[in-house]
Amino acid sequence: MFKKMISLLAVTMFALTAYSQKVLVSDGAHSRIQFTIIHLGISDITGNFDKAEMTIAANDKNFTDSQIAFNADVNSINTHIEARDTHLKSADFFDAATYPKMDFVSTSIEQGKANNYYMLNGNLTMHGVTKPVSLTLVYRGSVVDKKSKKETFAYQVMGTVKRSDFAIGGKFPEAMLSDMVRIKGDFELKQK
Repeated sequence: MFKKMISLLAVTMFALTAYSQKVLVSDGAHSRIQFTIIHLGISDITGNFDKAEMTIAANDKNFTDSQIAFNADVNSINTHIEARDTHLKSADFFDAATYPKMDFVSTSIEQGKANNYYMLNGNLTMHGVTKPVSLTLVYRGSVVDKKSKKETFAYQVMGTVKRSDFAIGGKFPEAMLSDMVRIKGDFELKQK
């Protein structure tokens, strides 16, 4: 009898949790992750992962209790120079044939000083290596899309990671390519 009551309570709690959440999924046509690295210590080189996705299991009562995940297709890397893109996909850098995805899964969300800013903590997996990272999450607002008639939400993720933490481009010293890489993800999401 006690086990049945615990099971019923667990099911009820799950149902209540699921009820207070809405799942938001990104629109691929309006979502991407950009990266910037310094070349030769003097100039920024910027590229995109053109195929990027974000999912938010948003807690309606307290956003900091939400779960956020995003990923990028490494083969969608685009620096507008085909030879460089091919090199970045090679074993010298991302080794996209072996590690085709970059994934982030949140472990906590903390409210920032401004209402629409958050500290997003989680685990980033890239090039077969998983490391904890802290990023800035910005809620850019929402609007009803006139075409789909659905509410569209915009979120931006920004931060800096070390390529050496993920064993990317180890043959290329910092004098050639900075170890620090800035990332910025822009995502438009709609309720699933």
